Amino acid sequence: MQQRLRVLLWHVHGSWTTAFVQGRHEYVLPVTEDRGPDGRGRARTWDWPTSVLEMSPEHLGREAFDVVLLQRPHEIELAAQWLGRRPGVDVPAVFCEHNTPGGQAGVTRHPLADQPDIPIMHVTHFNRLFWDCGSARTAVIEHGIVDPGHRYTGERPHAAVVVNDPVRRGRVVGTDMIPQIARAAPVDVFGMNVDSLPAMLALPEGRIAAHEDVSQQTLHDQLAQRSVYVHTPRWTSLGLSLLEAMLLGMPVVGLDTTESSRAVPADAGVLTNDPEELVRAVRRFVANPDAARIAGTAGRAAALARYGLGRFLADWDDVLADAAA
Repeated sequence: MQQRLRVLLWHVHGSWTTAFVQGRHEYVLPVTEDRGPDGRGRARTWDWPTSVLEMSPEHLGREAFDVVLLQRPHEIELAAQWLGRRPGVDVPAVFCEHNTPGGQAGVTRHPLADQPDIPIMHVTHFNRLFWDCGSARTAVIEHGIVDPGHRYTGERPHAAVVVNDPVRRGRVVGTDMIPQIARAAPVDVFGMNVDSLPAMLALPEGRIAAHEDVSQQTLHDQLAQRSVYVHTPRWTSLGLSLLEAMLLGMPVVGLDTTESSRAVPADAGVLTNDPEELVRAVRRFVANPDAARIAGTAGRAAALARYGLGRFLADWDDVLADAAA
């Protein structure tokens, strides 16, 4: 059995971190008084084990860590400042890249490109292909999901969309697609900073509802009541909410971009870059509950097979142990 490590990481992506901290190790998260982006500490809307500890920046420098898990480039400087040790030099480190590259796709240089000390773990093969990491060591650890269980009822003939900051991020996350989806069914949008979306889109009464930053448990219960999950992003990494919807047993309709086609098999729903076909697929699943249930069951089986928690944690155990050796 591999050793139990002490891992320092920041709470950046709640759903991803929820899966990551289910492992065998002790996980220390910086916490600041304002619980801002660099010090959120433990999650308040996810259920995390007792092996996840909070620690103030003032105390981190007195503690020993086997490995630092970095997720944003500026965390290298934060760690150096708070620990008094340089990641990759004085303390082992691994970088987890969650995102697709910005700028010009395919030629964008990664901030850690060419350096030899910190390996870069991508969460999808698409991301690894498109980031230019130069000579830096890279690999892919695909997502793992804590199984919420097969909860799908589809009792509400609505389409569900999960997206954060849809007003600010706009076309990148497919905000402009929502009025088209609303032609087929009322749309319930879940996520952070979605409250202003109905007023911005100015859809007819009852065609859109916003559900602001609900807990994970509530989100799963609410999603499972909707007829179909719609994945709208044009250019983001593979959304964990998409995989969670599949595990809930929901049929999926979405844009056929980035890593979606690897995650969603043909019998689990419809992926297309034709907006009219997307609208027709939403309408069909809302009108045909039997077809929706069959597709959702197939999607759940596919998600369990590819994005199971056991494989995810085993992959990360190997990477962390190698870094700490």
